[in-house]
Amino acid sequence: MLALRVAGRAARAAGGGLLRERAPQRWASSLPLNTVVLFVPQQEAWVVERMGRFHRILEPGLNFLIPVLDRIRYVQSLKEIVINVPEQSAVSHDNVTLQIDGVLYLRIMDPYKASYGVEDPEYAVTQLAQTTMRSELGKLSLDKVFRERESLNASIVDAINQASDYWGIRCLRYEIKDIHVPPRVKESMQMQVEAERRKRATVLESEGTRESAINVAEGQKQAQILASEGEKAERINKAAGEANALLVKAKAKAEAIQLLAAALARQNGNAAASLSVAEQYVSAFSKLAKEGNTLLLPSSTGDVTSMVTQALSIYATLSKAPVAKDGVAAALLPPQAEQPSSTEQHLEPEQPRPS
Repeated sequence: MLALRVAGRAARAAGGGLLRERAPQRWASSLPLNTVVLFVPQQEAWVVERMGRFHRILEPGLNFLIPVLDRIRYVQSLKEIVINVPEQSAVSHDNVTLQIDGVLYLRIMDPYKASYGVEDPEYAVTQLAQTTMRSELGKLSLDKVFRERESLNASIVDAINQASDYWGIRCLRYEIKDIHVPPRVKESMQMQVEAERRKRATVLESEGTRESAINVAEGQKQAQILASEGEKAERINKAAGEANALLVKAKAKAEAIQLLAAALARQNGNAAASLSVAEQYVSAFSKLAKEGNTLLLPSSTGDVTSMVTQALSIYATLSKAPVAKDGVAAALLPPQAEQPSSTEQHLEPEQPRPS
């Protein structure tokens, strides 16, 4: 039985699915003889006819038949059957000729329908799969054929099951083995793939450039923010330092003034202050003579006593206290009267001459 089945499939494959001569039936030379006692193998169904009419289906195990009256007419295998669908031509929706072959998996569910519903179940299902494949491919474009192979297989299985239900056969699945396209179409598809890859590369490169520019801008922004914050903190610290320095200087000056006031309040403090003012006055005139071209001198530059007296007068005016007559200042003053300074001299107005 197996050898005859293989021979029938080979004959159908050699004809490319367009067989003109019907292959021998599967049960023609494999029917067991009626020996009264029969043992049916597992996963097989033997269809028995009594006097030419359907009688019953023998189940696996021990069975008894009546000689002459009963006859085993069909033997159906209940195992899953694999059928190679020959390669066929099909035209897609965009008028591209394709060469497609596939594999069909089916199982006989009702031995009675498989025996009396169709002449050759396997051949019928194979032809149905080929016609359904051509019909479904005509609805899809070339690109969708490669992307939607699973949906295409499911559509073919549904179409086969709707027609093979009356034959007692159930199509379990259909798989496309290979799809052959014309050489020119294949070259066009390859060029399309290369163009698509170049497009993706260009897009990725542009996105990388954009991301790089964004990162650089963000970095510069953060750097400027940090620099401004650092400059702000530096100015705040500098201002705080200057303020603290001013406070320290003010406190030191206040303490110096307090110490100076306490020293002046002691005995002979005014004399010491007079001597210090005189020294500073003379030092100021000496610095003017060294540093600048313009020199400011009193009217009597040779009289040191008058210069000291003028300095003591300025100090007495500022302190609102009389100049001390004793101490160092008294020793420096001459016994004669003080000479008026250059700032105290007055010029007599010029008398008009008689005409």
